[in-house]
Amino acid sequence: MQKQYFLLFVLLTVTSVNGISQTSYNLQKSLQTARKNNLVLKGQYYDIDIAQSDIVTAKLRPNLVLGFNYISIAGEKNYAPNTGFLNSANTQTNLQLGKVFQLAGTRKNKIDFASQNSVLTQKNYNEIERNLFQDVGLKWVDVWAAQKQLEIIKKASSNLDSLVIINKVRLKNQVITETDLNRTTLLANQYALEIKKAEQNLKNELLSLKYLLGTNDEMNIDSSDDFAFVLPSNLEIFLQEALDKRTDVLASKSILDVANTNINLQKSLAYPQPELGLIYNPQNTIPYVGLYGTIELPFFSRNQGEIKKSTYLKQQAEQNLEATQGLIRTEITNAFNAYQTQKSNLENFGGLLTRSENILKSVKYSYLRGGTTIIDFLEAQRSWLDIQQQYYDSMQEYRRSYITLLYTSGLINQIAQ
Repeated sequence: MQKQYFLLFVLLTVTSVNGISQTSYNLQKSLQTARKNNLVLKGQYYDIDIAQSDIVTAKLRPNLVLGFNYISIAGEKNYAPNTGFLNSANTQTNLQLGKVFQLAGTRKNKIDFASQNSVLTQKNYNEIERNLFQDVGLKWVDVWAAQKQLEIIKKASSNLDSLVIINKVRLKNQVITETDLNRTTLLANQYALEIKKAEQNLKNELLSLKYLLGTNDEMNIDSSDDFAFVLPSNLEIFLQEALDKRTDVLASKSILDVANTNINLQKSLAYPQPELGLIYNPQNTIPYVGLYGTIELPFFSRNQGEIKKSTYLKQQAEQNLEATQGLIRTEITNAFNAYQTQKSNLENFGGLLTRSENILKSVKYSYLRGGTTIIDFLEAQRSWLDIQQQYYDSMQEYRRSYITLLYTSGLINQIAQ
């Protein structure tokens, strides 16, 4: 019977653990999840569908135009003998069916303009993605840092808690003074408060990341992710990569394409659009058929304003493209230099962690054997925690500079593929 209860307990425990299992997210998975689930990004995607709908509209040809006129003889004295007001002998009916013809490549230019606008909308969407991925990447690093901060404080607290237990026994045996125990207990209580603060900070950062990812699942950060993405080896390669592939420069080039097609469209709209058709006209019981045509005489309006504006829009697009390229050069240079600096700073921490760990163990060992004072131990403990925090702060800045470099080069979009 006891064996059955034990098996039931194990089964319930396993089921419970599975029920609250968390999904581990590395950087790449976070970016991919945001691309799929982010609510703002989903809303922006409709802009692409809207732009493609404009292509459908541009391809439509003008509808046929149906005209109808009916007139009757006003004076009864002029009626045909023995007829009334509505008699066909006293009326004229005019039916005409025509169609507007788009000349000078107007329809083709409309389609080209709508198509280029659709391409531009896709590029703008990709730029929105790039900015979102930066937010996701930086927030992922913030969660990682909060998680590490909690881990090292818990480790420090665990170290103090064990010492408090030991010192209580040592005080009872009159090996140490009550002051030693109080100092140890005070720092342990301080760490307990820091743990609560760190836990709340981690919850807040996780909640912000979950919003960016568009998920409500329980999650944690994959601390083993070492950002092993292949990066170009020098600044010039980074710069050329960004100038060729970054989404904002592609959007700027697309705006220039839109401006060029708009010039062609506005020039074609300067030509009058004639309407031609057929007429059927029964007059006083005698049917007539014929042709008709109308055309706007371009004495005053020849679309001069829109043509002029389209030229200015092209010049503006050229200027914005040049400005974007200049911005990219500045951002890439700054991001690359910052990355190299943070990488160098992180490498300088290589031996500090090991030395601080060894010093703390040595001082603790000496203190427990009466070879040093509680002040020396607490100082070693604080020094160990400071170095741990400085290391992970440096690691956080390094990873943030890494994300910024991916963002400024445009490579962050490729990682999310």
